[in-house]
Amino acid sequence: MTQEKPETLSRGLMVVLSTLFVFFWASGFVAAKYGLPYAEPFTFLTLRFLLALVVMVPLTIVWQVRWPKSPQSLLHIIVAGLLVQTAYLIGVFYGIYLGLSTGVMALIVGLQPLITGSLAAPLLGEQVSARQWIGLGLGFIGLGLVVAEKVEFAGQGGWAVSFAGLALVGITIGTVYQKRFCAEIDARAAVTVQNAVSLVVIGALAVAFETMHVEWTGEFIFALTWSGIGLSVIALALYFFLVQRGAAAQVTSLIYLSPPTTAVMGWLMFGETFAALAMIGMAIAVAGVALVNR
Repeated sequence: MTQEKPETLSRGLMVVLSTLFVFFWASGFVAAKYGLPYAEPFTFLTLRFLLALVVMVPLTIVWQVRWPKSPQSLLHIIVAGLLVQTAYLIGVFYGIYLGLSTGVMALIVGLQPLITGSLAAPLLGEQVSARQWIGLGLGFIGLGLVVAEKVEFAGQGGWAVSFAGLALVGITIGTVYQKRFCAEIDARAAVTVQNAVSLVVIGALAVAFETMHVEWTGEFIFALTWSGIGLSVIALALYFFLVQRGAAAQVTSLIYLSPPTTAVMGWLMFGETFAALAMIGMAIAVAGVALVNR
């Protein structure tokens, strides 16, 4: 049985959706800054997935969402979700919780577009041109300059670095897997299933390893609401949708715009400053992503 080929999007719509994805994806660090002081990582994520399901389940009924047609399709979307969402978020949140600097985390996870580009040809049949490789390289250099002040290699524990590696492997392999095996799945159904699977796995980890104590402050409620709806629903759906309809290397290159966008958010919301080096990095990252997607 052949898979249905997803409808090709106009360039204008692709730009709009990509911009929205970068905004919501980048806001994850801001939400974490508000929320993690009041709950342990797995507890925070468990509540985030629960809220996402509270939002998505009624909507799937109203929208009459098209669910996976076979057990095999359902299995594919579960595997993709365990990699792209569950493994990635466990790696990022617990790596930082164990003391890994956000700069080192950004650099490690920032290898994703480069690795995805190298896997695109043999696994997906997508050719990455020389111009796009230059763009991917520039994007990584720009990212490095943006987070340079936050990179601390001294005192970074092996377990914390290992969790960053888990995040990198999860989102990279998961993206390729999702592109190859989940092309026909309704993005709304995929988001619902993946949040449910993540809730089960990370909820079990929270029960096993954390106290699950929560301080229900205004900041925590804001962070939880934004994470549950803006990230686990909107950002995840946009990522799934864009990967379905675009080349994997092109879509993942958008990740390079996340740290610059986060830096701007930090400046607007927390009064954080960034050096001239970071501003140069932002320009280089934007140029690199433009080369990849031109």
